[in-house]
Amino acid sequence: MEEEFKHMVRISRKDIDGNKTIENALTDIKGVGNGLSRAIGIVMGFDLGKKIGYLSDEDLSKIEELLKDPKKYDIPKWMLNRRNDYETGETLHLIESDLTMTLRDDLNRMKKTRSYKGRRHEVGLPVRGQRTKSTFRKGSSVGVRRRRGKPQ
Repeated sequence: MEEEFKHMVRISRKDIDGNKTIENALTDIKGVGNGLSRAIGIVMGFDLGKKIGYLSDEDLSKIEELLKDPKKYDIPKWMLNRRNDYETGETLHLIESDLTMTLRDDLNRMKKTRSYKGRRHEVGLPVRGQRTKSTFRKGSSVGVRRRRGKPQ
């Protein structure tokens, strides 16, 4: 009784290789890391070592539903990537293009309000307090230029 194997699986607008295990395949979705992919597999009752190409269409739709609202499936709040959203105050989990657009909006808001982080993002310097004396040197600021001409 051989199950039907799908070489490409589509979950949340993303094509995933069917030969990958469930645990590794879910991490291909932007916004889903190792911890959340393991939690999804455990909550759904899947064998994490099973290849995702063997999952049925119903199981794949359940995974998509879980990714839309993980709180409904008792995924802990600390695993979600958008806690206390700026506009709504809710705890959300964003994936793929929603995550990209939200991060871009956050950066633009910081730049517009001229916050410290926004100004550092604008000029391409580190934002989180790293030292810059010897690191983050790129472009023309590396080293000391020697004057061309006759030697002294």
